[in-house]
Amino acid sequence: MKFTIQLPTDRVAAGEEFVSAEAIRELARAAELAGFDAAFVTDHPAPEDRWLRSGGHQALDPFVALAFVAAATTRLRVQTHVLVAAYRNPFLTAKAIATLDVLSGGRVIAGLATGYLEPEFAALGVDYAERNELTDEAILAMKRIWGGESLALEGRHFRASGHTVLPRPVQSPHPPLWIGGNSRRAMRRAAELGDGWLPFPAPARMAKRVHTAPMESEADLAAALAELRKLAEGAGRGPLEVCASPFELAYGAKELPPSGQLVETAGRFAALGVGWLILTPPARTRAEFVDGVARLGSEVIAELRSGAP
Repeated sequence: MKFTIQLPTDRVAAGEEFVSAEAIRELARAAELAGFDAAFVTDHPAPEDRWLRSGGHQALDPFVALAFVAAATTRLRVQTHVLVAAYRNPFLTAKAIATLDVLSGGRVIAGLATGYLEPEFAALGVDYAERNELTDEAILAMKRIWGGESLALEGRHFRASGHTVLPRPVQSPHPPLWIGGNSRRAMRRAAELGDGWLPFPAPARMAKRVHTAPMESEADLAAALAELRKLAEGAGRGPLEVCASPFELAYGAKELPPSGQLVETAGRFAALGVGWLILTPPARTRAEFVDGVARLGSEVIAELRSGAP
């Protein structure tokens, strides 16, 4: 089992407490010291006010934020969870991912999804109805762009004839692409085009809001993983990486559950085929976050890596 953590770069309203350069350095180094394998940030370039008032959040630019994380650490992988590929021209996305992979020494994990906020698509000049097609197109295009050779490539809204894009990513053939979303279409995208899957806990009411399938329990996750395996086999693929969050840390959890409970959950998730566990401590301040990270490292990550039951 490997471990990733969400850095609170969505807490923009908290100012320097969470989103300053000093804060990102401290939080990233704390995660690396605690034994985490990766840290991730989210993506919302143009959130709508109504969504923000109903519980939505701001976010730093993911590539800039992760560049700070990479510069502050030596081993920690830098992950988008998730980048909305349909928002961006695939040449720009491919360039940003490759640049980050080069500067981080090959530590990028690119988590991608279609997005669900129609007003944000409108603000960015992207047709919401095309989001699935644009996402698939972007994945296929970026794989070709990362080849580093002259190419001719035409999409729905771009045309390139005789273009070479460097640098190539350090990771070959490219950084792992993990696909987010609970829907069958997202799972099929992961099985056919990606290297991993990013499901997330979603009560029925929340799932409707974010246009995905509900996932309310470990039984739901187990059923989805069985379906994912079938889809991967049908596509001639082997097992995919799966990165998931314990349900006891979802739905706005106010405090960390007992460490023993998380250790037991990790064991059950591993038995289901989950290879990466998301462990993010609820925290009101940077100090609380750092303390929670240290506790997760010493009481959960170390315990699981020791081989103890």
